[in-house]
Amino acid sequence: MEEAIVNPLTGERIWIRTRGAETGGALMVWDLELAPGGHVPISHSHPEQEEAFHVVSGQMRFRVGWRRITAGPGESVVVPPGTVHHFSNHGTVPACVHVESRPALNMEEMLAVGAALARDQYAAGRKLPHLGELALFLTDFEREAQSAILPGVVRALCRPVAQLLRRRARHYREVAAAYTGGRSLTE
Repeated sequence: MEEAIVNPLTGERIWIRTRGAETGGALMVWDLELAPGGHVPISHSHPEQEEAFHVVSGQMRFRVGWRRITAGPGESVVVPPGTVHHFSNHGTVPACVHVESRPALNMEEMLAVGAALARDQYAAGRKLPHLGELALFLTDFEREAQSAILPGVVRALCRPVAQLLRRRARHYREVAAAYTGGRSLTE
């Protein structure tokens, strides 16, 4: 089996099944295994993407807009573009979910870079990410995901902060380059 993208802070293990490049950017398909107690880091939205979750095993809890949904095997939850959502596994066994992201955009890179930064944060025992790396991440992947808890003015400030830090953020560039083949995420 291909190597998983692992996030120790959230309990996520992700396997990319269909890359965006294989579909002309129309679709990315991935499998998510979420550990008991695991959850997506924050409530967020995908400004341009629809995300469809198909539960294979276990139980998932979703918040989609103001709706709360519990989904089990054989059930699906579709999140329209721009809709704030959150998901978690409150069960006692891992939940396995088949996920489709339309269009693909740079979702694969976002998942991989986010997990790599989380692994570094976990290994260093930090409770919070480096703010500079967070600003770079939010700027690089603003088409893929936006935090529901950061007001627009804070997101707007991330861009100039990211521009100032980009040259000095060697660690972030190395992490991102490992998952993008060295190409710029902002191309």
